[in-house]
Amino acid sequence: MTVSTDLTMTERAAQRILSVLRDEPPGSMIRLSVSGGGCSGFQYEFGFDRNRTEDDLVVERDGARMLVDSTSLQFLSGSTVDFVDDLMGQAFRVTNPNATASCGCGTSFSI
Repeated sequence: MTVSTDLTMTERAAQRILSVLRDEPPGSMIRLSVSGGGCSGFQYEFGFDRNRTEDDLVVERDGARMLVDSTSLQFLSGSTVDFVDDLMGQAFRVTNPNATASCGCGTSFSI
């Protein structure tokens, strides 16, 4: 069951998720989580997961699925997950309106 939330992903992020999951075992999904660390206090982590827990939110777009645990979701409310390919490289990027500061590469933030 998909739960509605104000966490969204762009079309580019959905396309990239579908692309990377082609090489993963069937049933794999991308998991976005927030953990302590990084140069600004918290950091975004993207990984693969085949197990959805009861408190996970599933964000879907164009057939792509991303899991977010309820603890991380409190830091991500209103955020948008995008995929960028620029001079700095390729990466998922989170635009988080709750972040009061972030590092230069955008992988860590503070609230």
